Amino acid sequence: MSRHMHVGDVEARQPLLTGDHLDLSVLDSDEGEVIFDRRTSVIPHEAGGNIKQLTYEEAVEEAGFGLFHWLLLVVCGWANASDAVEILCVSFLLPTARCDLLLSSSDMGLLTASIFLGMMVGGYMWGYLADQRGRRRVLVVSLTVNGLFGGLASLAPWFWLFLLLRVISGIGVGGSIPVIFSYFSEFMPRLRRGAMISALATFWMAGNILAAGLAWMVIPRTWAHVSLGALDFQSWRVFVVLCSVPSITSALFFGLIMPESPKFLMKAGREKEAIHVFRLMFNLNMKGKDKTLPEFGLCTSSKPRGELEEIRAQGSQARCFTRVLKKGFVPVKQMFGGPLRTRSFALLVIFYCISFGYYGLWMWFPELFTRIENGGSPCANMSLPSTLHNQSCYPVKTAVYIEGFVIAASNLPGNIFTILMMDSTGGKALLSGSLMVSSLSVFLIYVVQTKAQSLGLSCVFSGVSVIAWNALDVVGTELYPTQLRSSALGFFTGVGRVAAIMGNVIFGKMVDTNCAVPILVVSVLLLTGGLVALLLPQTRQTELT
Repeated sequence: MSRHMHVGDVEARQPLLTGDHLDLSVLDSDEGEVIFDRRTSVIPHEAGGNIKQLTYEEAVEEAGFGLFHWLLLVVCGWANASDAVEILCVSFLLPTARCDLLLSSSDMGLLTASIFLGMMVGGYMWGYLADQRGRRRVLVVSLTVNGLFGGLASLAPWFWLFLLLRVISGIGVGGSIPVIFSYFSEFMPRLRRGAMISALATFWMAGNILAAGLAWMVIPRTWAHVSLGALDFQSWRVFVVLCSVPSITSALFFGLIMPESPKFLMKAGREKEAIHVFRLMFNLNMKGKDKTLPEFGLCTSSKPRGELEEIRAQGSQARCFTRVLKKGFVPVKQMFGGPLRTRSFALLVIFYCISFGYYGLWMWFPELFTRIENGGSPCANMSLPSTLHNQSCYPVKTAVYIEGFVIAASNLPGNIFTILMMDSTGGKALLSGSLMVSSLSVFLIYVVQTKAQSLGLSCVFSGVSVIAWNALDVVGTELYPTQLRSSALGFFTGVGRVAAIMGNVIFGKMVDTNCAVPILVVSVLLLTGGLVALLLPQTRQTELT
């Protein structure tokens, strides 16, 4: 077996026998670290046979593809859907909650931006922890934070408290979104990765439809209105509680039945645990088949023994904090330095443009449709918004929620198209093309004059923009190595949250006075993102490093 080791004690360089195979986690005398080549090798087995040493990609292929991966898709997909529900539920609250919480248009802009503020804080933090401590553990904690504080927001009697709880819930969402895709991709065979990540991304549509369907079924209903002492528990508060259920159940699934990522375990030098996961995958995938997985080892590399133990040995708490802070920014330096620089700057622009455009416009669709009930384009009558706050929000009109459901369902063609075309076309082409078409559809939303035309173009925007998001999910996981993957996705989703906050605040400030400006800015930004996407490298069916 070929491997590279630091010069050390002769005994330290000998492989150690553990159980029925060789333990290859040989420690360096100074760093406690060993680095293996990525080539398959064969070493003597203690029983007299030979045992293969597999790379990550080879081990994934040996584990097969089947039942385990479909179960993984359902669990990760439900978590992805729960994030969509938690993010998008606020947009369906606006037509009714604005009366109960006495919201102005600026307040509504802050409310739609609140969850993105939390996601901005949580995205990079959770991504960094996932690269250091493991994907599964971070998913359990972040999903719990998301669901718990999202549900508690339903009890908030004041706008500022509701806003605060939404921010905390957003911190949890910011952790689960990037980590889910890193975790999922690290179980996938190379030739199926693009299609399967695209399939995972379609669960965002499922969450969107679920949120719209719940809003349609619950918010207009009088049976969902109860009184809890001084708190008037309106139907929209019941809707908020129901929207927290997917996140809590997702946390339970990851905590009780899902294993840690084998790619992470290999990078952490935890060979035995990684082999156990590959065997679990094989047993489920080959269930009912007369096949056995032969003994094998893994080409792993061990990290220093835990960040916290190393930090504690360095001295005072102030110095510990400084070291942690410096370590936290190491991934950013690596992303924007060396060969990764061009792709990182390109992704920075793309995430900003698509997040500002998509969330800035999408979160306001229900409110815009409320304002064009009497016909015309969303920006045709500037005097209408000023009268809305003098009217009662009850009885609730169901038309707004029906339209939201239709727009959510219009994601389906785009998702199917992505699944069918991702592995053959590649994420780069789909990302660029869909952003450009999305730009055109948004511009036409501003131009059209009837409600039916606005609804139709909104459906086009929804169906095409989802292709860009799905392509970005695939490209983002394939552009960075394992030790940077979650950190990179967390950082860029954080950038996206800044853009989403700006988009929602700008819409809130200008929707009553100059509605055309934010809509046209969205169109320009989407076009810019589509052009910048052409600078990205082609990653179709590439190996994960």
